[in-house]
Amino acid sequence: MRAALVQLSVGDDPAANLAVTRSLVREAAAAGARLVLTPEATNLLTPDRARQAALLRPEAEDETLAALRGEAARLGIWLSIGSLSLRADEPAEARFVNRSLLVAPDGRIAARYDKIHMLDVTISASESYRESAAFRPGNRAVLAPGPVPIGMTICYDLRFPHLYRRLAKAGARILTVPAAFNDTTGAAHWQVLLRARAIETGSFVLAAAQCGTHPAPHSPGCPPRRSHGHSLAVAPWGEVLADGGTGPGVTLVDLDLAAVDDARRRIPAWRHDPVIWGP
Repeated sequence: MRAALVQLSVGDDPAANLAVTRSLVREAAAAGARLVLTPEATNLLTPDRARQAALLRPEAEDETLAALRGEAARLGIWLSIGSLSLRADEPAEARFVNRSLLVAPDGRIAARYDKIHMLDVTISASESYRESAAFRPGNRAVLAPGPVPIGMTICYDLRFPHLYRRLAKAGARILTVPAAFNDTTGAAHWQVLLRARAIETGSFVLAAAQCGTHPAPHSPGCPPRRSHGHSLAVAPWGEVLADGGTGPGVTLVDLDLAAVDDARRRIPAWRHDPVIWGP
């Protein structure tokens, strides 16, 4: 099965972001991709909370989602929208949701996953994130009925291996990790963590990423944000099959799904969980 990782450098203008995304999705489909994946924050990436509040809409009203559902149906592809920033459906919830959506070739939404683990970290004196201040965490792991069973995760989830083990045990053969990894942690941890999740579960890991410095012409006063890029496809044995580099574009990869069974037969550690007592 041919898959395509769409790497973006999304900014604070959803309409401009959508135009680039649609073009790259079409390019991927024209190259024969049956499964196309976009990164976290496909519709909007800005630290400007006021701009988020002014622009974000509930799922049913989000223009990016409606347009990409139409593209998936027109192109006849499975489309993993890495995530969209959306308003929660509950009027009383002030925080947004970071939601990954799998769109089927007929345009219907096959699965939804709300990011569970919030990026609340202090990386350095000049770089910190408090995602939970603006986004409500999800609480449910999701196995999506795609072209093969797909375990859906988002970015910071990558640091919590129990989630991936649970998804593999439930039947996932592909694990998606759309992300907007920052440059500092991306350079240190991105590839090694993705390879570890693939090896631990005997699964393909497909990680479409944001890259570069994100344009923010409508967010004056906000510090510039950079993402690591390097969208990766990793095989169940841990080999890096494709690397998207540091700029926007499409990275194609052909997946031999028999490799999942082979890796799990050779080292079935993904299901060897004994009961351990202590400490």
